[in-house]
Amino acid sequence: MEAFSFTPVAIAHTCYKAKFGIPRQSGLVNEATGMIEFVPPYNQPNAVRGLEEFSHVWVLFVFHQSIRESWKATVRPPRLGGDKRVGVFASRSPFRPCPIGLSAVRLDEVVCKNAKVLLRVRGMDILDGTPVLDVKPYIPYADSLPGASGGFAPSAPETEAMAVSFTDAALSQCAAVEKRGVADFTALARKLISANPRPAYQNEDGRVYGIFVYGYEVVWKMDGETAVVTEIRHGSKNQGGMNNGSETKI
Repeated sequence: MEAFSFTPVAIAHTCYKAKFGIPRQSGLVNEATGMIEFVPPYNQPNAVRGLEEFSHVWVLFVFHQSIRESWKATVRPPRLGGDKRVGVFASRSPFRPCPIGLSAVRLDEVVCKNAKVLLRVRGMDILDGTPVLDVKPYIPYADSLPGASGGFAPSAPETEAMAVSFTDAALSQCAAVEKRGVADFTALARKLISANPRPAYQNEDGRVYGIFVYGYEVVWKMDGETAVVTEIRHGSKNQGGMNNGSETKI
């Protein structure tokens, strides 16, 4: 069969600097904002003319940090506890024969200025620096099918499935980050952690985790059933990332 290759049309700029902690679907964390920046020669205002009339867009992208030389026919979705396998084509795992992702995000603004064409979006679930293959408008009458069945993921996961608390020091550090211009940083950290991004096999008490957003590391540990945020550190990304080997997405 003939092979195809595609050149990315844009790059995603997001708050997520490492894979661990990224929501497993788009739209679950509204505070997660970002931009889709078109690259030459696709950075033409005419190429996005009329897109501002739509509230949401589809973003097709490459799982560029999940590319492998071989593929497996089955994966273990987190929604099934990480211990039950389903077919790769029955999942949204990033580890696929063709590592292409698909996300529906809210379009806040189309910006065409200084030879740049940008889409300001929110509800993202895409790693910073991800190559974007295409952007398409979300069409409600065609893309939303009320009678559809969701298989093993019939409804959205609980976005606040786990209790989250902050130490006084962590709250003070969050406030300092917000004063530097990162709006809703505390709410974003709380939602990302409350969704319980841990692999299903990691549930021991006291284990320390870190998620990297907006150039900061949010450090937290488990205390019984509660995740306790203990510190906010400066940092760009998690070298290695706890979820680098996980089969995420649903």
